Amino acid sequence: MKPDAVERVVVELRLPRRDRAGLQTPTYTGRVKLPPVVVYTVLRLLAFLVPFGILMLFPIMREYYWLTAIFAALIGFSLSLLFLRRPLADVSASVAARRAARKDRQQDTRPDEDVEDQAADAARSPEASGDR
Repeated sequence: MKPDAVERVVVELRLPRRDRAGLQTPTYTGRVKLPPVVVYTVLRLLAFLVPFGILMLFPIMREYYWLTAIFAALIGFSLSLLFLRRPLADVSASVAARRAARKDRQQDTRPDEDVEDQAADAARSPEASGDR
């Protein structure tokens, strides 16, 4: 196989694909996009469990496991404040996007005021009372 043919295949695989409607479909890059909430939760758990495991290696801390848990929680909280700002911002953005989408869906439904106004108008109309 010639080297030119290999390069040509790689270039062709990187080109965006188009579906029948002419829209560009995403190409697989080999990376899996996890939800930001999952990433942040796992990192926060690691920020607690790693210091807890290291502190449990000390003989005195095995005896006072509750004190080890308190120290590990303080260390994990400090690490998350210092190093997990971007994942926290991603979680906040995803929560805000969900809330905005939910608000948009709720605005699509008819508010109670419209239903009440329509019922009041129907009650005031002469056809509803039988007067002609």
